[in-house]
Amino acid sequence: MARLFGTDGVRGRANEALTAELALELSVAAAHVLGESGVFEGHRPVALVARDPRASGEFLEAAVVAGLASAGVDVVRLGVVPTPGAAFLVNDRGADLGVMLSASHNPMPDNGIKFFSRGGVKLDDDLEDEIEKRMNEDWQRPVGDKVGRVVDDPGALEGYVAHLVGSLGDEASLHGLKVVLDPANGASSTTAQAAFEAQGADVTTIHAEPDGLNINDNCGSTHMGDLQRAVVEQGADVGFAFDGDADRCLAVDHEGNLIDGDQILAILALAMKEDQSLHGDTVVATVMSNLGFVNAMRDNGIRVDQTKVGDRYVLESMNANGFALGGEQSGHVIMSEFATTGDGVLTALHVASRMVHTGKSLKELGSVMTRLPQVMINVPDVNKARAGIDPEVNAAVTAETRELGDEGRVLLRPSGTEPLVRVMVEADTSERAQAVAERLAAVVRERLSLS
Repeated sequence: MARLFGTDGVRGRANEALTAELALELSVAAAHVLGESGVFEGHRPVALVARDPRASGEFLEAAVVAGLASAGVDVVRLGVVPTPGAAFLVNDRGADLGVMLSASHNPMPDNGIKFFSRGGVKLDDDLEDEIEKRMNEDWQRPVGDKVGRVVDDPGALEGYVAHLVGSLGDEASLHGLKVVLDPANGASSTTAQAAFEAQGADVTTIHAEPDGLNINDNCGSTHMGDLQRAVVEQGADVGFAFDGDADRCLAVDHEGNLIDGDQILAILALAMKEDQSLHGDTVVATVMSNLGFVNAMRDNGIRVDQTKVGDRYVLESMNANGFALGGEQSGHVIMSEFATTGDGVLTALHVASRMVHTGKSLKELGSVMTRLPQVMINVPDVNKARAGIDPEVNAAVTAETRELGDEGRVLLRPSGTEPLVRVMVEADTSERAQAVAERLAAVVRERLSLS
């Protein structure tokens, strides 16, 4: 049986795979597991519950709140809050547990349930496995004054926005900067604009009218076209796009060019090295980061610690080694001084501040790295478990890697959910990358085919 928890909580199509019953049982089990682990010891437990604007979040929120309160946990409903805002508020309020209802950048019909423990950090795998194991068990229910109480705190966002603004320091200002924001009709539709305007930026927003159905709908960080056009048409200095729960950020320079997560990481890494806040002169990224990013960091005296794909693995490395900055090409950027998870609006504020501080355009700042052409070919219906051990596949990868030398790289990555292997190649030209990827895909198809 497949594990219920994925790399970012429990996700699925709302009211099909992810039902109210499942949400309730998960919440009860989480209360029991965390209570028995000592998190609630000596006091009445408190949980914060937040959601993005998806319509399904309304009934899932009701189920989660009911489950927690029935297990004796007091609940504070935060309403619509970005995922990083929920994590911050769990830590800031000293809550014992946080629950975020969101499917991030996924389409509107999907939703998800993510738990935060005390301090606003994601649960580790062992706790998630124990929660899954304890679902639907018999238990003694509290009664009378032992049941949890439920209150609303619609003003919680103000504290989160103040935190975002305060992260730039007392003397920082974005006066004179013309910014376009695309919050994807999601959870940052009010917070992003409020934070930028508090710092004096001239702000225009697009796709900032969530109705429960339009989240991530041809907008935000997964659909950058509207933002690119808006920045150019309005003569703006920069544009920032977030996903539905605002834990990722991509940018657009004044000419409408995309600035991806690797470039954003590079900009912030150089800024932090300059002010001596980049611990160990190291930035954490995943194996999917472009080779151009790795080369640029090396040329500027910064080491890149590369992890498996997924922001949880980036965060694990950061926590284990005390690193201050990490992220993914997709725009998840973690600044550990200010956040326990990726925070798109926080990232955007610091990139904008760097523009003002240096007097450089985002295009100039992003040019610190040259992105190598990258080609990805998905090879379906293969035995992905043999991708790293088949001798002929390994020999082909070794030969192509040797031929590319310092001008490119090869990565074979089995899918986590499908019988599929992803063949990724970077090279000095698109044509060369495409040719190498096609040759390797043919070998994978021939050697690992399930038919």
